[in-house]
Amino acid sequence: MSPESPQKSDRDLAAIARAGREDAFRELLGRYKAPVYRLIAKQVGDPQEALDLTQETFVAAFAAIDRYDGDRPFRVWIARIAINKCRDWARRRRVRAFFAWALPLDDAHHVASDMPAPDLQADVRMELERVRSVIAELPQPLREVLVLRGLEEATQAEAAAILQVSEKTVETRLYRARAKLRHLLDRERD
Repeated sequence: MSPESPQKSDRDLAAIARAGREDAFRELLGRYKAPVYRLIAKQVGDPQEALDLTQETFVAAFAAIDRYDGDRPFRVWIARIAINKCRDWARRRRVRAFFAWALPLDDAHHVASDMPAPDLQADVRMELERVRSVIAELPQPLREVLVLRGLEEATQAEAAAILQVSEKTVETRLYRARAKLRHLLDRERD
């Protein structure tokens, strides 16, 4: 939007974007690119994959802008799309991992390693990687709630809307996620 125009609401921008105005798309992208990237990066743990999934999220959102309900916060709507893109990515990754594992041993040198890069030697970075890997071990419903509530600081209501579950389910999953995370971290220390 132009610098002299007042700040428009997400609902107004979505309506303008429906009419095909690219400046409205750019404004929405500018507002939500960083939070969507952070959400995805915390879900997938790979910055490059997170960039690709962020782009896919916005392409999908703008293709479906006609289905955006202006009564819901745009943040919740775009985060829901991002979570679905992460789920799709995880399914594709499991399939690729299966086929990579199924390669003959002679071809195994072509398979990329999931091990952390050797330059992650500092204690702080190693601890961060350890926590990330333990979070990745959590079942997907628990990991999603933990990322949304604990890392992205979404409210319980926002997390429930994004995940399309009740607020009580969010509360229960968050409790279970934290307990499981503590258990896994303690187990790893022993």
